[in-house]
Amino acid sequence: MRNFEEVIKFAKERGPKTISVACAQDKEVLMAVEMARKEGIANAILVGDLEKIKDIANEINIDLNNYELIEEKDLALACKKAVELVSTKKAHMVMKGLVDTSIILKAVLDKEIGLRTGNVLSHVAVFDLPGYNRLFFVTDAAMNLDPDLQTKKQIIENACQIAHALDINEPKVAVICAKEKVNPKMPDTVDAKELEKMNQRGEIKGCIVGGPFALDNAVSVEAAKHKGINHPVAGMADILLAPDIEAGNILYKSMVFFGNSKNAGVIVGAKAPVILTSRADNEETKLNSIALGVLTAAKINDNN
Repeated sequence: MRNFEEVIKFAKERGPKTISVACAQDKEVLMAVEMARKEGIANAILVGDLEKIKDIANEINIDLNNYELIEEKDLALACKKAVELVSTKKAHMVMKGLVDTSIILKAVLDKEIGLRTGNVLSHVAVFDLPGYNRLFFVTDAAMNLDPDLQTKKQIIENACQIAHALDINEPKVAVICAKEKVNPKMPDTVDAKELEKMNQRGEIKGCIVGGPFALDNAVSVEAAKHKGINHPVAGMADILLAPDIEAGNILYKSMVFFGNSKNAGVIVGAKAPVILTSRADNEETKLNSIALGVLTAAKINDNN
């Protein structure tokens, strides 16, 4: 898939899936869920303060007869219930409503009813940028502060899960650093080269990993040629692995606010996708994120 029009199209074909919305008393989230329902991408179970949910639904003309409703005013308990619906196979993914991210992630990682797998949880953002004929995956801009080598390996594997769900069978992964040469004084460049070697040894599968790359020679063939870089990933990267959360977050927001891009995001590494959208995200971004979750859930179901 090369753009979000194709993502939406295939989500319709592989859906609908069911979303469990935690603390659903959120106007923007309800609007996105309603758009997904009308598109035939997803259905939803709304968990939260029903009085507030009904007030919002009346305000924006949403017919709640199209949804299953579960009353739970306590935020932590609503998150646990929403996650439990996924762990008991009544829903395929969980989505954050009007609640802090830390509260819903605590429920996701709950030992009894949660969705933990033992793997690292990481955020994968997908961008549809003008002027490019492919989607870009940026990770990790939201979860892992300063990942070590083994954590970066799992972050790559998580991002590949999303790429595979979008029918990109062998994504090209660029490990992004400040420069494209290994420098012992810059530990991230050392990690980048080791991740490339791990991929060559078959320790990271389902992708081609290269690094270190600077951003320009990871995404621009011309920049790569100018630097004399000869690597299958050079200029052709699909997945951009940031060295830490600060670099990832800055890259993410630069693409959103400077790049005029369409985007989506999902947290992976659990048994099911976790959709955490920002209140600053528009309805289109939230819909794209739901579609991304639907395709990821479909891929997980296929593999199980």
